Amino acid sequence: MIRENFENNMQELENKLAEMVRITEEQLECSYQALETQDIELALKTIEKDNTIDDMEKEINQMAIWFISKEQPLARDLRRIIGVLKISSDIERIADFAVNISKATIKIGERPSLLDMTKLEPMKTVSITMLQKSLKSFVDEDIALAKEVADLDDLVDANSRTNYQNLIQYLSEHPEDTAQLVQLLFINRFLERTADHITNIAESTAYLIKGRMYDFN
Repeated sequence: MIRENFENNMQELENKLAEMVRITEEQLECSYQALETQDIELALKTIEKDNTIDDMEKEINQMAIWFISKEQPLARDLRRIIGVLKISSDIERIADFAVNISKATIKIGERPSLLDMTKLEPMKTVSITMLQKSLKSFVDEDIALAKEVADLDDLVDANSRTNYQNLIQYLSEHPEDTAQLVQLLFINRFLERTADHITNIAESTAYLIKGRMYDFN
């Protein structure tokens, strides 16, 4: 009965984490859609929704602290709870990057878009795939899937480097577009950091399974 209660509480905690991940995934999609379509209203809505993620992180933290004090878990069980805490922190940062992309979109405004000269869209798409795989790897305790996430991060990094080189080159030739190019460089960095935080989630999976920290970055 004690073990059953623990698993039920743990399932509730992981369900809340999965909901936080789902909303954050939506935030990333909406922020990029706003950038792609230059939809300022959608960008503003994405920014406003960030409070939901902040509130969910606080709720997960409170549940986890209560869980630790009530159940006093040891070894692997404690690692599962610590993993949820670490992951919720990474997810909150990812949601912040979605907000930052939206803010950059607002600053770009209605200028003729230079987005097509970048590989920001595949960076976003791969990051969302990584996010989905990272959560599944933790819930299923699948370290092979966690390593797949780390491998995908290399692809995001490669696209990030290409974007940086192309944007800097274009900037040198078209200084009149400096304002937009700077914002695209920022967005490139936000997506690169998003993938890094998702890789952290994969590392939390490895910690859960192996009992020691791994640096997939």
